Amino acid sequence: MSNFNTTLKAYLQLLRPANIITSIADVVAGIIIAHTWSTGKFSQDPLTIDSFFLVLSTIGLYGGGIVLNDVFDAKLDAVERPERPIPSGRAKKQSAALFGTLLLIFGVLTAWQVSLSSAIIALAVAILAVLYDAWGKHQEAFGPINMGFCRGGNLLLGISIINTAIAPCLSLAIVPVVFITAVTMVSRGEVNGGNRPAIIAGGILYAIVVLFILGARYAFPIYMPIFSMPFALIFALLVYRPLIKAYRTLKPADVGKAIKFGVLSLIVMDAGLTAGFAGPEYGLGVLLLLPLSMLVAKLFAVT
Repeated sequence: MSNFNTTLKAYLQLLRPANIITSIADVVAGIIIAHTWSTGKFSQDPLTIDSFFLVLSTIGLYGGGIVLNDVFDAKLDAVERPERPIPSGRAKKQSAALFGTLLLIFGVLTAWQVSLSSAIIALAVAILAVLYDAWGKHQEAFGPINMGFCRGGNLLLGISIINTAIAPCLSLAIVPVVFITAVTMVSRGEVNGGNRPAIIAGGILYAIVVLFILGARYAFPIYMPIFSMPFALIFALLVYRPLIKAYRTLKPADVGKAIKFGVLSLIVMDAGLTAGFAGPEYGLGVLLLLPLSMLVAKLFAVT
């Protein structure tokens, strides 16, 4: 039984459950935004079977991508992070590779239950995730953008619950692309210490995200920025406080904290966009995923 518990814990660590909760926030926000764009008011019960399938899809896609990330990083982690599941021997590399692959397949198949468009978006996210894990993250310029596209695709996955909303809402995918590009840039050199130019660039991109949350009405007339303002403020506080400290010290622990809060703040970003489209009550509904994600982040690593 002890071996089983050890193995189970190792695979949960590979999955990084707190991060998966942020991906669920992307999809839930996309679902609400799509229905609001379609009808002018979010009136459909979000607990539909299609919504359920899309949530399962993002769990598979994000979980698979993050597990395979550790598979591809096994040799590097053996030197820099030997405590991780694969280098420590608590999870076998071949088994983890199979697990990650099956999760990605599961993500695409569950999206297919909603529509062909959803399946195509899910497949694109899966391909982008593997591309990032195997190659993209080693590319100075393309790596952060590659990861950003994964999260932009995740928001579109939620929007795909209504096919006709995909094209008109396509520009919204830019927001997570810019934000995750920023987080990924900040993460450069996390193990050995921060990179001040990368941190500055990340801070500038964070500001662009805040401006988009506040100014999306220019692209979407139904958007109500007055409802997104409180969320934009919370978002700014969460990302900038640890970022400023990381800039000052460049200590790995402080950089890691800046990355952690950057990842968790995705939920606040999603909540802000949701509130702007559907109203503050729906934004708060998405925001409720934040304390859950933060609680889980105390048990399992985010970076």
